[in-house]
Amino acid sequence: MKLLTLLKALPSYNLTGSAHTKVSHLECDSRKVLPGTCYVALSGTKVDAHQFIPEAIRRGACAIVAESPVSQEARDKNIPWVEVKNTRLAISLLGGAWNNHPSRHMCMIGVTGTNGKTTTTYIIHALMKKAWMRAGLIGTIAYDNGDSITPSTHTTPGPLELQGLLKQMATNGCQGVSMEVSSHALDQERTMGINFNVAVFTNLTQDHLDYHRTMENYFQAKVKLFEQLSKTTKNRQKPVAVINIDDPWGRKLVDLFSNRLTIKTYGSSLGADFRMSVHHVNFKGSEYELNYKGKSYLVRVPLIGKFNMYNSLAALAAVISAGMPVRDAIANLQTVPQVPGRLELYSHPCGSQVYIDYAHTPDALENVCKTLKEICSRRLITVFGCGGDRDKGKRPLMGEVAARYSDACIVTTDNPRNEEPLSIINDITQGMPEGRFAVIPDRARAIAYAIEESRLGDIVLIAGKGHENYQELASGKINYSDAREVRRNLRTQESPSQL
Repeated sequence: MKLLTLLKALPSYNLTGSAHTKVSHLECDSRKVLPGTCYVALSGTKVDAHQFIPEAIRRGACAIVAESPVSQEARDKNIPWVEVKNTRLAISLLGGAWNNHPSRHMCMIGVTGTNGKTTTTYIIHALMKKAWMRAGLIGTIAYDNGDSITPSTHTTPGPLELQGLLKQMATNGCQGVSMEVSSHALDQERTMGINFNVAVFTNLTQDHLDYHRTMENYFQAKVKLFEQLSKTTKNRQKPVAVINIDDPWGRKLVDLFSNRLTIKTYGSSLGADFRMSVHHVNFKGSEYELNYKGKSYLVRVPLIGKFNMYNSLAALAAVISAGMPVRDAIANLQTVPQVPGRLELYSHPCGSQVYIDYAHTPDALENVCKTLKEICSRRLITVFGCGGDRDKGKRPLMGEVAARYSDACIVTTDNPRNEEPLSIINDITQGMPEGRFAVIPDRARAIAYAIEESRLGDIVLIAGKGHENYQELASGKINYSDAREVRRNLRTQESPSQL
């Protein structure tokens, strides 16, 4: 591809050198530069990759995209230099062009918010596959390119990996893609090369304040997805924003974009386009009445909890807004699969039940605890911790929530990273009354103790890590899985006749 063709994706730039240079690779990691590479120097929060431009040139870069004026070395070697205002935006747009804009050829649904992104995205993906046979998935747990499923590396990958995944999906015949869109990805412009059909906002509660600093900054990062959506033109179809009107930040989002986007609201509030009412939960799932365009529908979903009703409602609103028939979507919702690490159920031989869930924010933990408390006939025992090097302000809030809804709490570690585990635990227990918790720093031992102490009618909730298969320590990641620990402890407590 000629450099000139690639640069057509950029809104503005200043080029020094030939636009007819042939480019054979596009890269933003100087260590991966090969002869013929167009190297894009990213300005990071910790490292400014402009310092690696000389290395990229030594490795054979044929063009440089940077936020600084042309270097003397590039002039001397006649290497084209493209000066832009924002290289993060540039790499996303260039990545889309390099891969022939794959998002233009599929129905793209992006889901953002604090809680519920993964489950909502999974449900949308399942509904897409039922309707269209092949659909792509990009999220916290896995990537599905329409042909194979691989564990994910990030909730929202870097722009080059992301566009490469989308190209695979288009090549594999995917008609649609369900995608989690994180606030970090939006803040870092990773999705700017994507043409979305529908964008979903689930909710906004305290999380990631170590990165965003304030809730307003966090919200403004989410706003970027809808700014992007408002500028999308795709097959003459007007893009749709699907927004949770029961959430105060959702209502604020509606006000911001009411004159710029087609908005479909969902929730239990009067006036919601997709309105949920009269709901019921049991061990097997949930059901509720959906009111849409003057008609009522009975909706059943094999996931428990009111928050999962919201997730399923968001998914229905998204796929229906994308053109899927209402009755087909509702019928197919009854067979959506269990989401790994999201209220994932394991039965204890003594008659108690063990749930693993990813809840790692105060709001998510409250939702899960409330749901399980409603269906618990005896005690709710909660095992949880908080991550190190992350938002410290939510630690006592999570402790307070767990203590309020649980009959017993075991506070343990959850990715302590570079912090002292007992220091994190102390921050958590500041929000908990004396006598309502035990401290067992070793997470595997904490799980074993909770399961051993459970009896008929009890529910054990293991919160925070969900699907994760590692613990992050100061020394690095180690292999660890809540699910594996639960299975191991349940096996040891089975009777010989059950083994």
